[in-house]
Amino acid sequence: MAVLPILHYPDPRLRKPAAPVTQFGAALQRVVSDMFETMYKAPGIGLAAPQVNLAQRIVVIDISRECDEPRTFINPEILERQGKDVMEEGCLSVPDTYETVERASWIKVRAQDVDGQFFELACEGLLAVCVQHEIDHLDGKLFVDRLSTLKRSRIRRKFEKAQRLAL
Repeated sequence: MAVLPILHYPDPRLRKPAAPVTQFGAALQRVVSDMFETMYKAPGIGLAAPQVNLAQRIVVIDISRECDEPRTFINPEILERQGKDVMEEGCLSVPDTYETVERASWIKVRAQDVDGQFFELACEGLLAVCVQHEIDHLDGKLFVDRLSTLKRSRIRRKFEKAQRLAL
């Protein structure tokens, strides 16, 4: 297993929609293992493949305190949404930035596991928010896109300044 480098906002590679996974096997299992290791080390509760510069529709999530409930979603799609929930979100690609975001409070998601088997899962609360957040990444969207123009501009300027100072 390996810890992968995480892309940071406003890297344009985060804006590219991911392609569906079509090949299941040992290579995909290695990618998923590396993504879990990267997410746990960061630390985070969710990670989408585009965040580690892999343009594939792969999401890993573990919202447990003990980091012992890993969930893998390959080619996920939301089938149903209900209600609204407002929760503070952060993102490994937008470090040290937390903002309140509105999302559906309940969703039904359909995806494949690492072996290619389809499953459906009803999600609510933090899991629902996390799944929606990570699927946004697969579509080239970030949680900052759900903020007001003013907040989004402020965050972008902060990260662009940090990039300039790092050079």
